[in-house]
Amino acid sequence: MALPTKDEARTRLHTHVKDTYQRFHAEMVGCATQGYAQKFSEDVHLYWCSGYLHDIDYDEQPTLHPGPSLEWFVQWDYPQALIHAVEAHADGFNGFTAKPETNLAKTLLACDEICGIFYAYQKLNPIPFGEMKASSIKKRLLDERFAPGINREHIFKACDGLGVTVDEHIENLIKSLSMLDTK
Repeated sequence: MALPTKDEARTRLHTHVKDTYQRFHAEMVGCATQGYAQKFSEDVHLYWCSGYLHDIDYDEQPTLHPGPSLEWFVQWDYPQALIHAVEAHADGFNGFTAKPETNLAKTLLACDEICGIFYAYQKLNPIPFGEMKASSIKKRLLDERFAPGINREHIFKACDGLGVTVDEHIENLIKSLSMLDTK
């Protein structure tokens, strides 16, 4: 089993994802999960690929997501760890019920939805991610009227599963997402 290079992953993503926001979301979640891989001393590229490719089918087939991508990942001979993480990030969505059992799966679940909070916050306050204040992000996270489509329960449960507080999680993401400030 082999992971794609970053260039191969980007080519695959751009083949299936045309929406500009979804492409940026992929970059965000890839950076966020990569940051946790470093924190856990785990495979940085596996975490990045899992975060980057987790919604590869969403743009084309949102009502089936992540079903098509799981099939593609098997066809592409991607590792079971990536497949499980992508399946588990959709727990409760489109009939999927896999629970996150690994640090990778818990990380993807914790990072996916909260990246939407960061994105929405940056749209209102166009500052680099690295200059964001954790207290401001937390305030938005706790305000369910802000970005109401975000599944906050997934974020809180995944933080518990990772053994980090929401405050620590937000700080970790500010640091990880700051890598996007130079792109």
